Amino acid sequence: MKKRLTGIVISNKMQKTVVVKVERIKEHPKYKRRYKVHKKYKAHDEKGEYKVGDKVVIEECRPLSKDKRWRVVGFAKKHTTPPSGHR
Repeated sequence: MKKRLTGIVISNKMQKTVVVKVERIKEHPKYKRRYKVHKKYKAHDEKGEYKVGDKVVIEECRPLSKDKRWRVVGFAKKHTTPPSGHR
């Protein structure tokens, strides 16, 4: 079973690679306050179909390059912008 994470594409400027920001909630050991932490992963995108703002699922795979160890599996939810003039 390979690990799967859900995150948001924050960069697609490289060829066949996207940067995905994965956020998770962590709890402070002593004070029990919950806070968000994030990590950026470089993931393989063969067709270049994912754009900035898309919510995607990434899956662990063999090393594809120095930094790439994840592959984009598909959309978690497509990013839609509200119609212009709508507040």
